[in-house]
Amino acid sequence: MIPFPGPAAADRQPRVLIVDDSAVARAALSRFITGSGRFELAGALPDAQRALAFLRKESVDFILLDLVMPHQSGIDALPELLKAGAGARVLVVSSSAAEGAAVTMRALALGAADTLVKPSIGAFAGRFGETLLARLDLLATHGVNRPLPRRATIMTPPPFDAIAIGASTGGIHALASLLEQVPAAMTQPIFVTQHLPTAFSPYFAAQIGAVARRPSTIAHERRRVLEGEVLIAPGDAHLLAATQADGQIATRLSQAPSPTGNLPSVDPMFTSLAQTYGTRLLAIVLTGMGRDGLQGARAVRAAGGTIVVQDRDSSVVWGMPGAVAEAGLADAVLAPHEIGAMIAARRAGGRA
Repeated sequence: MIPFPGPAAADRQPRVLIVDDSAVARAALSRFITGSGRFELAGALPDAQRALAFLRKESVDFILLDLVMPHQSGIDALPELLKAGAGARVLVVSSSAAEGAAVTMRALALGAADTLVKPSIGAFAGRFGETLLARLDLLATHGVNRPLPRRATIMTPPPFDAIAIGASTGGIHALASLLEQVPAAMTQPIFVTQHLPTAFSPYFAAQIGAVARRPSTIAHERRRVLEGEVLIAPGDAHLLAATQADGQIATRLSQAPSPTGNLPSVDPMFTSLAQTYGTRLLAIVLTGMGRDGLQGARAVRAAGGTIVVQDRDSSVVWGMPGAVAEAGLADAVLAPHEIGAMIAARRAGGRA
């Protein structure tokens, strides 16, 4: 396993800081880290304030963060920890993550890389340790691909009639960063496939609507696409689109197997929208594990559409955008806020 560049140097194991008020949890998590042989335990602290003081002197690559702690909750401390961590990935490990999608969505929106339900005190044995280390392994592979030149912002992006965005791990925060830059007055619809469980979809839609300052809804079968809205793939179906007999574009849903096995999947969304919008489609691939979106990006390229992917430095995992970039399909490789700024610069183009 090769650690990602940045805080983790190439000649040492990634360092992990545990922040949890439970002494039993700290001890159990510490055993998993030290026993892995793949990660170094940097420290195990009982509250966020001590963690912030630690990070002012030490660098780490991962922070395992509980959400329910005295003095300051993990959620409230998360932005400060991310800033102090200077690139460290935060994996929320909390029993609160099992209580519903709202707290999990908030943590992911604030910048947590992933969440994991912490078992009860007596249930740390078993497969939890394997699951925790597997999550860290996946996040630690961020950035191991060969170096790729970063392409500058498209100075004159082509006009587009629709935007399609695909994302997975880390995508909620990246998507918010992108949409914050897009003017609320933009009339082109935005189609979004984010890998999420079905139960999370309503919270995700509400959150995206607030950030984007525009209507945001979970897509339904044969619903007419309206100007300026955000349409989100439900957790149990691919989001497609088709032109109806009256010339209007409507959403379609499908549960057909996808090349990557994801449901929902970015590939069928990109492919369907490329057939519907052709050269007037702007397809965006944000951070995420795997290669979902690569086959769809090929369809977008064949139809003459534009493809932009998130850059490696700002990605939690550069799997999905990296696959598209390395295939030579990306017109630009940018940070999410730069992609949003590019869209804002083209807004006046409308359907012209």
